[in-house]
This record gives sequence, C-alpha cells and structure tokens, in this order.
Amino acid sequence: QAQLVESGGGLVQPGGSLRLSCTASGFRLNAHAIAWFRQAPGKEREGVSCISSSGGLTSYADSVRGRFTISRDNDKNTVDLLMNSLKTEDTAVYYCAASQLVRCVAYGSGWSGLSSWGQGTEVIVSS
Repeated sequence: QAQLVESGGGLVQPGGSLRLSCTASGFRLNAHAIAWFRQAPGKEREGVSCISSSGGLTSYADSVRGRFTISRDNDKNTVDLLMNSLKTEDTAVYYCAASQLVRCVAYGSGWSGLSSWGQGTEVIVSS
C-alpha cells in the first residue's frame, strides 16, 4: 500500500531548527515531485516547498525562502525539509505530498498533480 509518513516535528524555540523527513513505502519517490504543505490552526493549508523528481528544481513560498531547504535522497526514498531560523508563525502541521508530475507546477497556493498525502507532523515554535 502506497504511503507517505512524515517525521521530525516537535517543539522548538524561535530561531531554532528542525529537519522534517517524508518517507515513502509501497512506491518509489523518484518518479514524483514532492511538496511540503502546512496548516496552522484556523488557517488554510499553504504550500511551503516543492522539489522535482530529480531534485534539480526547487520552489519555496516567499514566507520561508532563505530559511527552509528542501532536499531528497531517491536511494533512501526520502525527502527532507530543513527549517532554520524558525518563527512562531511557522507553527503548523506539516504534510508531504507526492505529485503525479515530475516537476513542481504551481497551482493556487501550492502545486498541482498531488495524489498522495501523509498524515502530518506537528511543529510548534514557542519560547
């Protein structure tokens, strides 16, 4: 059964760092662009970052550009999101999603072609 599982969330102080991981089981990620989304309490889900199937192209939301870095290891079947200089407004549940496309095609506040979603991992940035 195809499944995505996020890990690495937790409580961190403002200015701190976390690395989130998205691991796939039941299918290979190397044919899919992978995106990270987040949803804060009371807010709509928003796209955070996306990486093409080869890892050669990345995209970031303006709110995280320069602080977050997305990467992938197709051999390990994982996609990571390194989050530095975290702010309280980064508090949210973070989800990874696999696209049916190999590239990140912008759509609305995120990217299109998403077909599989993980259950999410919670990030709380608080002092």
